[in-house]
Amino acid sequence: ALTIKEITKLVEAAKDPSNPISLRDYLLLELLYSTGARVSEVVGINLGDIFENQIGNETVNVLKLRGKGGKERIVPLGTYAKKALDEYLVRTRPSLLKRVNENALLLNLRGGRLSRVSAWEIVKQSAERSGLKLRVTPHVFRHSYATHLLDGGADIRVVQELLGHASVTTTQIY
Repeated sequence: ALTIKEITKLVEAAKDPSNPISLRDYLLLELLYSTGARVSEVVGINLGDIFENQIGNETVNVLKLRGKGGKERIVPLGTYAKKALDEYLVRTRPSLLKRVNENALLLNLRGGRLSRVSAWEIVKQSAERSGLKLRVTPHVFRHSYATHLLDGGADIRVVQELLGHASVTTTQIY
């Protein structure tokens, strides 16, 4: 797992004020870390998978993720990821959109759904720009997310649910 400082450096490296596409890349990295999602789950997010839940007097932003075996789970969307999402939806997605009925959240330059391979490449490029000498993959974000939650005192069963693990023994590796 990366440290919080390394994750922050890596995510921030995706931002390039001169390139609006970098908002998509920044959102991808924010989603990978703030949800602990697998890369296939993140590139599979549709616009209809983003919604708000009312919990008491508080409104919480959440995402629906489709995991292994077609299992769906709902995960909270943190404030940094929500801010990145809002910026991307306003400033970048409209310029990438080629087909009005395209449902995918993250779009490639041709207006279609961003692929897993492209997501891997974005992670790799951001790692290089950040100066990290470690081999960084999308799964490193998931591993770091789980580790940071557990280090922060989260219950292992909660982390299990957030990661979509069928068994708590899978979560115990973190």
